[in-house]
Amino acid sequence: MNKVNLEEKFKLFSEHWSPKIVGELNGQNVKIAKFKGEFVWHSHDNEDEMFLVVDGILKIEFREKTVTLKRNEFLIVPKGVEHKPVAEDEVWVMLFEPATTLNTGNTENELTRHNLDWI
Repeated sequence: MNKVNLEEKFKLFSEHWSPKIVGELNGQNVKIAKFKGEFVWHSHDNEDEMFLVVDGILKIEFREKTVTLKRNEFLIVPKGVEHKPVAEDEVWVMLFEPATTLNTGNTENELTRHNLDWI
């Protein structure tokens, strides 16, 4: 049992759209990531996805609307719902999702990360 300092963990990496694992519980990974720019449209067929903004502003685009998240706000995207994260400036995000969740869901491209680093 070790405490985790999120600010220290975020300072350990600079790449965008490359989640890092900082903990796990009950088959769920606690991940952090830095987002900047536009991600890809995707969905997750079997799992919900939670985005918690630690710092910055994150927009989650859906086909019918856009939800804007600020620091200390979170959104749970239900399984099967197509979405696209967008960050005009760098944003720090914490994600809670099953360990088997692929960051690009049903879309495979250059942003897909199969093996995540623990930090």
